[in-house]
Amino acid sequence: MAELPPVVARMWDREPTTRRGPRPRLDLATITTAAIEIADAEGLAAVSMGNVAARVGVAPMALYRYVGSKDELLTVMADSAVPPPPERGNLSWRAYLATWTRLNRDLLLSRPWLLDLRQSTPPMGPRRLLWLDRALDALSGTGLDDGQKFNAATVLTGYALTDATLTHALGAGGEEPAARAKGAAEYGEILTEVLDPATYPALSAMMRSGLLRDSTGWTEDADFRFGLDLLLDGIEALIARPAR
Repeated sequence: MAELPPVVARMWDREPTTRRGPRPRLDLATITTAAIEIADAEGLAAVSMGNVAARVGVAPMALYRYVGSKDELLTVMADSAVPPPPERGNLSWRAYLATWTRLNRDLLLSRPWLLDLRQSTPPMGPRRLLWLDRALDALSGTGLDDGQKFNAATVLTGYALTDATLTHALGAGGEEPAARAKGAAEYGEILTEVLDPATYPALSAMMRSGLLRDSTGWTEDADFRFGLDLLLDGIEALIARPAR
């Protein structure tokens, strides 16, 4: 069996314990909470071993007993910042995965610093893997094989990440509808200016027709619902496909 990386062993409480020596002043949860508080208040760039150490009242070197590097700390943060997944209750697989994907996207928008971490840290901790488990469980009984269920959950996770990244980049995260519409409209104006119709005929025609100029529906989540329904329709078609 493969040896667990130290950071993974810590997240799952799999590290060997020793009774020797004084009781530690810190634990991984305290350090991670401090790091998340810094990221929430000042952004991911402000998270450093020095800043985290100052927040918990120790010297920076004291942190390395619990996390071997800043990258390890970021890995733990990416998991610890995630709340429990939604309960399924009596929801159908489709209704549950719609809720699951939306909450996944909303979490990323509420903590934008997670956008960078999600692209560089695969789920290895107990919280993020619990989300994956619940999505897979919702698809049990649909007739999909394990590979299809796993791929479906991965696609929905990727969609939540992509939509949150674009929404945040356009300044739509947490802003009023008027501000969101302005960001989308300005993006459309920039594309209209730079796109050469000879090279980008389809996209240029869309921008010049004013696709994003009146972006009320786009900024009110219509685009997210459209994409999500498209993916769920595909999963539903896969479930209904006769066995080959």
